[in-house]
Order: sequence, then structure tokens, then C-alpha cells
Amino acid sequence: MRLFPVNLQNTSLSCLARFVLGLSLSGLLGTQVSYAQSRSTVIVNSPDHTLSVAFSISSNSQASYTIRYANEVIMPTAALGLVREDGDFSTGIRLVSASKPEVVTDSYVMRHGKRKQITYRANQQVVQLVNRAGQRMDILFRVSNDGVGFRYYFPEQSTDRKKIVLEETSFRFRPGTRSWIQPCPEPKSGWQQTQPSYEENYRQNSLLSELPDSVSSWVYPALFRTGKHWVLLSETAPDRNYCGTRLKHLRQGDAFTVALADPRETFTGGNAQPESFLPWATPWRLILVSDNLGTIVESTLGTDLAKPEIAGNFSFVKPGRSAWSWAMYGDDSTVYSAQRTFIDYAAQMGWEYSLIDANWDRQIGYDKLADLVTYARTKGVGLWVWYNSAGTWNTVPHTPKDVLVSVDRRRRELARLKSIGVQGIKVDFFGGDGQSMMAYYQDIAEDAASSGLMVNFHGCTLPRGWQRTYPNLMTMEAVRGYENVTFAQENADRQPMQCALLPFTRNVFDPMDYTPVVFSEDPDIKRRTTNAFELALPFLFTSGIQHFSEVATGMAGVPDYVQGLMRDVPVAWDESRFVEGYPGKLVVIARRVGNVWYVAGINGEAVNKSLQLSLPFVKASTGILVTDGEGARTFTTRTVTKATSRSFSLPLHAYGGFVLKLIL
Repeated sequence: MRLFPVNLQNTSLSCLARFVLGLSLSGLLGTQVSYAQSRSTVIVNSPDHTLSVAFSISSNSQASYTIRYANEVIMPTAALGLVREDGDFSTGIRLVSASKPEVVTDSYVMRHGKRKQITYRANQQVVQLVNRAGQRMDILFRVSNDGVGFRYYFPEQSTDRKKIVLEETSFRFRPGTRSWIQPCPEPKSGWQQTQPSYEENYRQNSLLSELPDSVSSWVYPALFRTGKHWVLLSETAPDRNYCGTRLKHLRQGDAFTVALADPRETFTGGNAQPESFLPWATPWRLILVSDNLGTIVESTLGTDLAKPEIAGNFSFVKPGRSAWSWAMYGDDSTVYSAQRTFIDYAAQMGWEYSLIDANWDRQIGYDKLADLVTYARTKGVGLWVWYNSAGTWNTVPHTPKDVLVSVDRRRRELARLKSIGVQGIKVDFFGGDGQSMMAYYQDIAEDAASSGLMVNFHGCTLPRGWQRTYPNLMTMEAVRGYENVTFAQENADRQPMQCALLPFTRNVFDPMDYTPVVFSEDPDIKRRTTNAFELALPFLFTSGIQHFSEVATGMAGVPDYVQGLMRDVPVAWDESRFVEGYPGKLVVIARRVGNVWYVAGINGEAVNKSLQLSLPFVKASTGILVTDGEGARTFTTRTVTKATSRSFSLPLHAYGGFVLKLIL
């Protein structure tokens, strides 16, 4: 059964049951299976029967769930429920009925990311509950072979807005569970009050009991190791009627609860915490479970459960690569002459775009911007321009500022850019995860789509599947990317380990604008990574547009075969396979475009390693292997023949890397 997009606030209950819930009306309302309180358990299995979620009502009338993998309890019984301002749905809950098990399938195409053609299949059941006051709440459970998704749904109708004040959803782990998890800083802290922006260092391989109480919350995606199993927690499909959420650690019991956004994380005059008319569906809570890291890395559950793309003509959406002056040269490079040079650089490399960063309106101006667009067009290069998201949520002085806040002014500005010939906008310095701020992201994405412009959000929240819903949303930062390496030696020291973790966490579901690849030396910072490590990053990290930090002089200093890989690196992949790795220590991923496989790997540790790679999914092929030479700033290459292409050994330097290109 294919799922269709609907407006939850303006759709009748029958349509919601038919489309949003992915069930026939008769399956949901006509043929019900009633449960007495003594039999208040519903079990939903994955299609392969390996993974299951068991919903139950406890003796104190609280809803809960338990997750098993291969008949082993992986996540012990944990609470479910919400508290609305007008009603408590966390206690005093009674199970009225459960729908029949239903198979939900979907097939869709992604314009960029780890896989182009995606098919989703899961088993779904809906439990219908009432609280003590007789108010209704459903919980939808979907279990696919790689994970569990569940969401709350209030099926009644209202003429007034309901408000959620607390989410009791929790995630419990067994004792001894270890975590790879990123703290969320206090809102309005940091430089120019720009936090939170998902740019902190991860705590890696920490026992849950070791997580500091001083951290108020932790962001998604969060990775856990419990016994021999891996669990990844995240969320997807936030609409304009919910805030972005986080994890609050409860040291007692090795558990987390879902934390709502802080009241300070708002769009000017807007709300932070969830409120909506009924009917109302929350975002999906996602729990990936496997004994194999490959299942985690290759999963598409974050887009499987995202809302399908909005209506419109998206022929203007062109994923690609971009030159970028700011990473190496800063604000002073946003001048006409320098940007013309970077356009030439992009053209020379065969990259589709060049990004003009902050203060272009004052240092270049609209008229000269139009000249640059015309010049870039003669070179086959499109231009992106930067904006400050502005408003009252931060004090960043960079401009253009305050241009996108009001609807009318934003639409005029976007129309002006389109008339000049600009291809996309980079919008920076947002104010967190409050409901009104989450709506602001989506308003920008939709208005940009109407104007035929692509979008890149920076200083921002996690995408949470928006790249499927808004095909013009090419990437979002939400990562401690390369620019942080230039700020402090501590960041450079942590970079190898951090990069070797990101494919297992932040970049599992959503595009990530890390701005990779630097071969040059910074006089103030000692880079720990080797050049081959840097070369591997754009093949490991997925982003609809890859902004490369390296400049023309640095690129000219590497061998022609390295420049060739940088000219060819794709951003939209047909297929991706996890090969080998461990979070923060090592990662090797194979990705295919057409008849070409690229296999890339990096070493996150300061010790030499020897890899014996097996690629059984690659047919007989020839190609080249590029890895580190004798020194950290040199390369070496060798030809790969048909006899050696499916299995080979290679040394991997400390903080080193490699790229293997195989042509079928």
C-alpha cells in the first residue's frame, strides 16, 4: 500500500485513516480486535520476524513497549505517552482496540544521498487508547527489518489549539550499554547567541552511567552498543505542528526520555513547544536495531518515514560540487575579484557551483552579483549566495540580514535572486528547535522551491528527513565540520576520530555539509589527517552539494590522478554498501554510480593498520587505488586488475585514508 501526503490539520478522520495511517478504513474502524485489560499486549514483528516491538498496558495503567531482536530483549520495557495541557495521556490509559496487522510498502526516488531507488516494507499496527477523561490517542507502530518507528496520533477534532507540555516517551537500555552521543548546548549560548546548532564534539564509547549530569540534553542521531547489538535513536517527519526533540538522560535505569525544545528556541513571536488543532500526528520516533553495523549505516528509515515530496516542478534541482572561498580566506574574500577567481576554479575542476558567502550585499552588491552570475554562466558554473536567518534569536552582524524573516519580503528577495540567475541560497545561524523555528525552516524551503532555488541550511538543526519532502533542500550543516578545525588545535586533534564516527551517527539518514577536503597547511593549526584521509571524505560523507574547503593553489599541488578523483566525485549515489569499520576508529564504505564503484576508507586512530578488504558485491573490474605515500602529505597509487579487484590488502596509515575506483 503506497502512502500519500496529506494535511493533517485539514483532512477528515476517514481520509486520515485511509492515507496517513496507511490502513483501510475498514481495517482501522470496522474490523477491530478488542482487548481486555488482562490481555493488553500487542506484538508487531518485522517482515523477516527478526525484530519485534511489544506494546502493553502495565498494572498501573501506563502504556509501554519492549523491543526484541532474534528473541532477545534489546530494549527493556519503557514508557510511552504524552501530557497535553487539557489531558494526561501518560497514565490512566486503557487499550480499546488494535487494528489488524497491515503490510505498508512504499517506493520512492531520492535525488541525492546513499541510494537513488528506495523500497520500504514494514508491518504496521495501530493501538487505540483512551485516558481517564475518555480522550482518545492512537499509537502507530511500524516495524521494518532494520528498525521500529512509532508516532502518536490524536484522532478527535477540535476548534481550539491543543498544547503538549510533556512527552513521556522513553528509551531504556540494559546495564553496560555504551554510547556515541552529542551534547546539546544551552540555547542562546556560544558566539553571538547562536547555540544550539548541533556542532559539539561527540562523547565516544561512554557507558551511560558515565554521561555527565551537567548536560541537560543530547541530540539525535545517538548510537548505542548493548551487548553485541547496535541501536540508533532518531526522529523524522516533524511538521509545522511539532518542535524538534532531544534526549534527556536518566542515569537511574540507563534510560532517556524525549525532551521538548527549550522555550528560548523560537522564531520571533512564535512558540517553542508543540501546539496544534486536532486531529494531530507527532513526528516518528525511530529505533534502528541490528547486530550488524552495516544495517545501521545502510538504512534509509529516516526518509522511509518522512513525508513524500511536496507538489511542484523540481527540474531546477541539480546536485553537485562547489568551490568556496570562506573556509580558507574568511569574510575578506567575499569581494568581486576573489569570487571571480573562485568561479574560474570551479570551472577548471568541472564543479557545478561556487558559493558566495557572508556580507556579499555590502562588499559586492546586487548589480555586481548579477555580473558574476553572467560570468559564471559562461563558465558553466552556477552561483549560491549566503543569508543570515536573522530575527531576534541571535546577534550575528553578518549580512544580508532580516531579509528572509517576513513572508512578503522573503518572497520578493527570492524572486529577485531568481531573476538575476542565482541557483541557490545558504541560510545561516538559526535559533534552535522550537516549533515556530521548525516552521520557519519549512517556510524558507517551500518559498525557495516556488522560486526555483535550492537551499542549504547552516548553523541549524538536524534535517530529520526534510530532504525527501523538499527536494530543493540539498544539505544542512548540523555538524562540527571543517571550519571548526580552523578555529582551534583541539578541534584539529579530534578531527580524525570525529570523521570516523559521522557515517555511523549524524550522516546515517540526512545530508551533511561538512565542507570536506583540505590538502593545504594552515600556519596556525597542525592538521592531523593525511592527504589521503582528506581525499576519502567526500566519498564517505553524503550531501546534495559538497562544498570543498580546498582552494586552487592547494589543489594544484596534488597529483593529477588525485585532481581527477576530485573532478569526478559524485554526490548522488545509486547504491551504498558498508564494508568494514567501528565508530570513531575506522570506516570503509563502497558506493556505486552507474558502472563505477568507489570504495573509500579512513583511519580515526593514531596507529597504522592493515586492511584485508572483501568486496563480493563488485563484479570483475579494473581501476586505481589511491592511498598515502611515505609521508602524511604524499600520495601513492597503483593499478587494480580484475584478478585483485574483489579482495585485496592495503596498509592504512595513522589518521590515513584511501580511495579505490573500480570500473565494471
